[in-house]
Amino acid sequence: MYKFLVACSVLMFSTAAVGQELTADEIIRKAMDHYRGQTSHAQMSMVIHRPDWQREMGMKTWTEGDKRTLVRVTVPAKDAGNGTLSVDGNMWTYTPKINRVVKVPSSMMSQNWMGSDFSNKDISKDTDIIDQYDHELVGNYQQDGHYVYVIQSVPHEEAAVVWGKEVLHIRDDWVMLEQQFWDQDDQLVKTLRTLEIREMDGREVAAVIRMSREGVEEEWTEVRTAAIDFDVELAENLFTLSNLRNPRE
Repeated sequence: MYKFLVACSVLMFSTAAVGQELTADEIIRKAMDHYRGQTSHAQMSMVIHRPDWQREMGMKTWTEGDKRTLVRVTVPAKDAGNGTLSVDGNMWTYTPKINRVVKVPSSMMSQNWMGSDFSNKDISKDTDIIDQYDHELVGNYQQDGHYVYVIQSVPHEEAAVVWGKEVLHIRDDWVMLEQQFWDQDDQLVKTLRTLEIREMDGREVAAVIRMSREGVEEEWTEVRTAAIDFDVELAENLFTLSNLRNPRE
């Protein structure tokens, strides 16, 4: 019994110490930097699942810093060439069928991207949560040999966001395990969960993530990362409207 109590005391002390080493703001910044890198280039697929149908798309994505993201659909043929560009909080889409670039208004950022459970905001990989929310470390626990931080993020009064709060579970190697989205009435709306973690380009990454709405079990969207390279050299014109319409990468 004595040994058991000592072990529990050590665990409680270690867990508390973990929470004191970094602030909630610093933990979130490390998680964002971890999955974006300075730059990144990834090969992904997206599976949209519904009770009576399922569709899959192949995609290439590029990121640079906090505010630049490009997503381009590669398959199936009917969707190939569709692109989404996000720069400094602004988003544009390109559809080859109509050969037109359209700017996405801020009022549409919470709308679903290409019929998935991810919003335009989610796809942009925007890091506004860092600056537009107040963050509080509300707990931590151990899982699979890692400490996991639990952070509650509440948007600033003037922030142009739809959520009342977000709750994030971030592993001590900066892999995001879960992100909950709560509305203004304190109701859980949807959750992003990491289903599989693999090492890619020298770091552990969330290789399979699933977005699902609360209470709707048979409707979800998974993003599966086949390969990703971090801190790669990117063309200067990559994140431009010209390249969105006429890709040269």
